Amino acid sequence: MTIKTATYFLFSGLLVACSQSREAKLLWSKSLYQIGSQSSPKATDLNGDGTLDIVFGAGTEEIASTEYGVVALDGKTGELLWQQSATASIVGSATFYDITGDSIDDIFIGGRNHNLMALNGANGEVIWKYEYVFEDDSILQYARYNFYNSTLVPDQNNDGHPDLLTVNGGNWDALPGSINDRFPGVLMLLDLQSGTILAADTMPDGQESYMSPLYFTQPDRTEGSIIFGTGGETAGGHLYQATLADLKAQRLQNATVLVSEETHGFIAPPVVTDITQDGYFDIVIASHASQVHAVDGKTMESIWTRSFPQMECSSGFAVGQFTGDATPDFLAIMSQGTWPDYTIATQVVLNGKDGTIAYQDSIGCFSLTSPVVYDINNDGLDEAILSVGDYDCAFQLSEEVRSPATINTQLVAIDFSRNQYQVIDQSEGFKNFYSTPWLGDLDQDNYLDVVYPQYYNANDLFRFLGMTVKRLDTGIRMNKPVLWGEYMGINGKSVFPS
Repeated sequence: MTIKTATYFLFSGLLVACSQSREAKLLWSKSLYQIGSQSSPKATDLNGDGTLDIVFGAGTEEIASTEYGVVALDGKTGELLWQQSATASIVGSATFYDITGDSIDDIFIGGRNHNLMALNGANGEVIWKYEYVFEDDSILQYARYNFYNSTLVPDQNNDGHPDLLTVNGGNWDALPGSINDRFPGVLMLLDLQSGTILAADTMPDGQESYMSPLYFTQPDRTEGSIIFGTGGETAGGHLYQATLADLKAQRLQNATVLVSEETHGFIAPPVVTDITQDGYFDIVIASHASQVHAVDGKTMESIWTRSFPQMECSSGFAVGQFTGDATPDFLAIMSQGTWPDYTIATQVVLNGKDGTIAYQDSIGCFSLTSPVVYDINNDGLDEAILSVGDYDCAFQLSEEVRSPATINTQLVAIDFSRNQYQVIDQSEGFKNFYSTPWLGDLDQDNYLDVVYPQYYNANDLFRFLGMTVKRLDTGIRMNKPVLWGEYMGINGKSVFPS
């Protein structure tokens, strides 16, 4: 099969004021064979050359050992810096912190089959790995499934370093729609230096958990808040707020229920931002049923709710200024259909003030990726960059037919104010259902870079048999910082602005 790729440098046309741009170019493209990824790229300088490098999780099959569990690429050249093995696919994205004291960020990352590890950022060597030895523990016996994204929380054991908050849950062998073989998710607090478990408790409702937990502090409070969620594609759940003290005392039963859903849970992480303009962080989340809820962070009462029937959502929001008022707005990607039979992807912009729909369109087929945003044309309103699957969206997977006849992956930019979009890059025979692009300034030259992965299809829509990571210098001069340029925002905290 001949693989064709084409990069369309259209940033200098419809979207970008010419005085603010230079020629766009593809700086590098790195191919990695026999693997793929459900992780999203993150960036930090691992080799001290002043250019941020790229880190992501990877694998072959969901539960299969791989030499390429975690991959680090040189941000300047795209060459492999190091890789670390794993016993299953690493689906989480990296959390960074320098625990070794060498002024290089170390990597904390998790995935399937209870893989959670800390890696030395300089060389990829293991600092610690989570070991499941808790068969007889009333709580930790359930912490044998998947780890997702983690977040740093203030030092809880007085060792001078932050600690790691994460969740384990989701039995890969449980069948869709079945209540069998489903076990409670476990919220966990770990020592960052050693991986020692400092605290753990099961979900208050006994349900699974797939949602990466959040941590933030309201401006008038000394004690921070944890946000976590339960339920899945076919099981109801809740969105909760608790404290680290609750977790440490194993009393998550005291957590406040923010939102409940009867037939679907909460998978994609929420966003924490102030939409009431009262100085307090509010919480905005889309359930898997594609109901978007905005909760007042001061009163815990509903601000607004918006429903999208016949759609489902497992993608995280992007946050930006899309409508022109002072309130942050939200871009969501929703899939038409019912898990696992999805068809068209729908992109929706919700006005943060009242939840009204400011933009809605359907570009491409179903996607679990999330968008990134920046004001590309310097008009005061943000545009979005996202991955799009271009194929026959009515295709139905079967044992006999594993892929549509033709498939392309596209990287597109959307200008919501003009209701127009452009294809930036297109690759025939490739796909991307999972990975969010990275948007920012890798080499500190004040021009916008995009790093984005794509995966060879090889006539099987849901297998990984090779991937390519690209770095594009957009030629767009940066007039302000990027505020939402990676999965879950800056540092993966899902707090806007960070």
